[in-house]
Amino acid sequence: MWNEFTYQALPMRVAFGAGRLAVLGEEVERLGLERVLVLATPGQEEHVRLVTDALGRHTAGVFQEARMHVPAETAAAAWATARRLDADGCVAVGGGSAIGLGKAVALKHRLPVIAVPTTYAGSEMTPIWGLTEDGVKRTGRDAAVLPRSVVYDPELTLTLPATLSVTSGFNALAHAVEGLYAPDASPIVSLMAQDGAQALVEALPRIAKDGADIEARTRALYGAWLCGAVLGATTMSLHHKLCHVLGGSFDLPHADVHTVVLPHVLAYNAPAAPRAVRAMERVLDTHEPATALQDLARSLGASASLAEIGMSEENIQEAVRQVVAAPYSNPRTPTADELTGLLERAVRGERPTSG
Repeated sequence: MWNEFTYQALPMRVAFGAGRLAVLGEEVERLGLERVLVLATPGQEEHVRLVTDALGRHTAGVFQEARMHVPAETAAAAWATARRLDADGCVAVGGGSAIGLGKAVALKHRLPVIAVPTTYAGSEMTPIWGLTEDGVKRTGRDAAVLPRSVVYDPELTLTLPATLSVTSGFNALAHAVEGLYAPDASPIVSLMAQDGAQALVEALPRIAKDGADIEARTRALYGAWLCGAVLGATTMSLHHKLCHVLGGSFDLPHADVHTVVLPHVLAYNAPAAPRAVRAMERVLDTHEPATALQDLARSLGASASLAEIGMSEENIQEAVRQVVAAPYSNPRTPTADELTGLLERAVRGERPTSG
């Protein structure tokens, strides 16, 4: 039972539904912006075209060089482009790379950001920023980086390949799981986490079977919205710390890392987070939620181990060193030996345990 808690809603405007990209120009005008720079990753020409068409005269230009984990030099180049084009805001279209780049620009230069997500990563719903420099990813919270408006249009996710849809969805699931055992969790957060996780668990198998299933795409995007809002409202814990280190320092694919690591961290935290475990038992209809998450990911074609996505056992000790040096809040305080064991199991693709 919740007898005492604090919950603060973030100032966020959301336009949700198939075809809602059409209101993007209105969202720009609502914020009083005139010239916005469109941010995207390479290869997203079709999404960029759709966004610039929706923006019309408000398009100042396009910067299509966003990269995973937001390298500091990329953020500097984006800002230089915005300044050269006299842009007064940014529209970030894509997943965590594009939206993270928008946040990096907002962090240093206070340009407002509008997000148009095309994956399930959830970055658009948080004031959390990340920046990678000299092989180390730094993260923090700042209200200035929170997108002012988010346009969720499931039609933009129809071209997201099945495997990427699955791993992106697990990225969102990780937000829900960590929100359930966060030190600043609340009944509102727990409701969002459970509903968001349930939506994703139901939608991802359907998407893996038929990527054109717009109903499943809509359900998944709804789940991603809620899970992202959970991350924005709570404190990140061990899972996110591990993923930030593994991605930022070893250049591993962000969503894949989340997918492999999540079952292992849930199993490790289970003895100290019974309420979170019970919630995930309800979502997954099992008494072994960590194992069920791993089985679900593998059944949908996701990587089974960190080794498959480029992590070597010889890098485990460096990862452990970084996590121990700057830990995040967590229900259990892991020792270096426990972290080593967890990562060894994840690298090898073994079953998750609480040991």
